[in-house]
Amino acid sequence: MTFFKITAGLSLVAGLAACGHPSNVPGDKSMDYGINSHHLSTMKAGIWVDPNGCDHWIIDDGLEGYLSARLDPYGKPVCSGTAGAPNTANGPFKKGSPIPDPARSINNQPIGNT
Repeated sequence: MTFFKITAGLSLVAGLAACGHPSNVPGDKSMDYGINSHHLSTMKAGIWVDPNGCDHWIIDDGLEGYLSARLDPYGKPVCSGTAGAPNTANGPFKKGSPIPDPARSINNQPIGNT
């Protein structure tokens, strides 16, 4: 029975690996190609501090979001210790998009435990 499960699992993985993306994925990662497509530089970024204390740039575009590590000129992570406590996000990262955040009510008040 385990041989059958292993064979079925490997067949499933191989079948999924052979599938491509259902649509063409653009190579330009500086653009948002969603509902209100625009260049990401037009949005406001905030800083999220990971559990190790390192900083990451974040942008919330309503239904989607963007995250990248904050790097110094030599490509090393910035762990400033001044951007906030670990696991916190700071800054206007929810600004710059007319698409509302689905986790917020109409008058922009948190819903539940968000």
